[in-house]
This record gives sequence, structure tokens and C-alpha cells, in this order.
Amino acid sequence: MSSRVAGSVLLRRLAPRVSSSAPTATVPRPPVAAGSEGCVAVWVRLLSTSAAAAKEEAAASKENTARTAAAKAEASKAAKEVASPVASSYWGIAQSKLVSKDGVEWKWSCFRPWETYSPDTTIDLKKHHEPKVLLDKVAYWTVKALRVPTDIFFQRRYGCRAMMLETVAAVPGMVGGMLLHLRSLRRFEHSGGWIRALLEEAENERMHLMTFMEVAKPRWYERALVLAVQGVFFNAYFVGYLASPKFAHRFVGYLEEEAIHSYTEFLKDIEAGKIENVPAPPIAIDYWRLPAGATLRDVVVVVRADEAHHRDVNHFASDVHFQGMELKDTPAPLDYH
Repeated sequence: MSSRVAGSVLLRRLAPRVSSSAPTATVPRPPVAAGSEGCVAVWVRLLSTSAAAAKEEAAASKENTARTAAAKAEASKAAKEVASPVASSYWGIAQSKLVSKDGVEWKWSCFRPWETYSPDTTIDLKKHHEPKVLLDKVAYWTVKALRVPTDIFFQRRYGCRAMMLETVAAVPGMVGGMLLHLRSLRRFEHSGGWIRALLEEAENERMHLMTFMEVAKPRWYERALVLAVQGVFFNAYFVGYLASPKFAHRFVGYLEEEAIHSYTEFLKDIEAGKIENVPAPPIAIDYWRLPAGATLRDVVVVVRADEAHHRDVNHFASDVHFQGMELKDTPAPLDYH
């Protein structure tokens, strides 16, 4: 039988089965012509091979997905375990590894071991510059007037009061140092060390703030008040320093006298048990070289001593101007703590 005849016979036998709606499972398989049996066998073999390949691809895809998820989870875990990210060394800047005097690795990046110190707490806290001339009286009564709304707002919440005070007290040193820096550039002259002295004062006041942030958690409206007060005070002090440096430094001197008074009241409340004498924050222990068991009272004592030194520096700077000299004519009291 030729292949054409075999094909026609196969079609006639398969046509009724294709068009029939009866289930095929019960119908016996018809005989296949000899010429087409090889083609059907190959077709069945191809179907089985493609199905197996599809199953293998699905299994491989599932395995790859699982491996990718595991790799991502491992990378995320490793990123969380890294304490400090490794900076790019493209510029050749290597991160310094420092240790404290006890041989422990230094953990602070905002200040270094050689910038720490032990304040002189024996300084005279009652020293006061008596206002005699008009400019001194204006500075004195301006500070007194600013204390009234502060007392009303904070009352005896000295933790939050100290936080607010430091956000203001850290401004004058930065403004004065900046203006002296620009003046030194314009006039091609040295500053007598006063740029560094004022910037050190600003940094020291900022460290006071970083310490009390660990003790008193400011509320949202206190943070908003800081924004408003800093914006107003910065611009006012900037204009005041341009107009009269002697007035600006005298004003800060009286402001520091009020800070000494506030911290003295803070200590009274701690000693009376009205404020809990909690352990000192670690940043304060390292910055002021306090003993390991230091408390909040110890922190307030050293901060008050810092304010007393800032009082002396600013009254001294104002006296230099009152004597008709410029700050560059008198060496600055660097590292005066």
C-alpha cells in the first residue's frame, strides 16, 4: 500500500473519533497503518521529552529563586552587623583608630581624646561685673529681661531649661569667631588667637547640649521654640556684634552669670531629691574625664564651671575693647577651662 492510500485510510478511521463527544478512555485504540506508526512514536517521544525539560526548568527556577532570597537575607544580616561602614579610600584618607588613656578603643567621632579635659571647679562662681557705664547697663538689663519669659515657660524644669540655654549660649562664640575670621582675611592680620578661643567656646557649649539631650528629652513644642529662638537670637547677636563688640561680649558675660545661677538652682533640686540623680551619660564621662560612677550632679558641677570660665573670657574681651584696644592686641586665653 502506498503512503497516500495509507494516509487516506488513517484519516477515514480517525474522523469519527475526533468528531464524537464520547470519552476517549473507553474507546479502543484503532490500528495504525504501517507507514505512519514511526511518525506517531516520534511525536509521543517529543511530547514526553519537552514535558520533562519543562519540569527541570521549573525546578531550576525555583532553586535559583530560593538561592537569591537566601543571599539577600545574608547580605541584609551582614549589613546590620557592621558597626561602622567602611568609607571609600579613593582619596587616600584613612580612618584613624584611637584609644583612650585606659587603652580602650575610642568610640566618639565628635571629639578626640586630646580634646577632653578636667574643668577647674574651684573657680569663683560669685564673681560679678558691676555695670557702671550705659552700655554695660543696657547689656545687663537686656539679659535680666530675657530671663523673665524663660522662668515662666520652664519654671523649675531645669533639664529642659539647660537644653534651651545651651542652644542659645552656643551661638555667640560661633558668630564672634566667624566675624573675627572674616576680618582677619580682609585685613591680612592675625587675630591673637581669639578666633580659636571663641570657636572653642561655641564647641564647648554645643557639647553641653549634646550631654543634656541624653538627660532631658525635649518635646515637640520645645524643639519648635529652639528653632524660633535660635533664628531670632543669631541675627540679633550678629547685628549687635557688628555694631559694638564690647556690648556683645558684655552681654554674653552677663548671660553666663545667669547660666551659673540656673545651674546652681539645678544642683539644689538634685541634692533635695526633687530631680533624680541619674547616672551621667557616657559622652559626659569621656568628655570631662569623669569617674566611671559619675552622676548627673557631677555633670552639672563641671558644666557650671565651664560657664564661669566663659563668663570671665567674655568680660575680659569686653574690657579689652573698653580700653580702646582690639582683641588681636591681647593674647586670647586659649584652653581656659
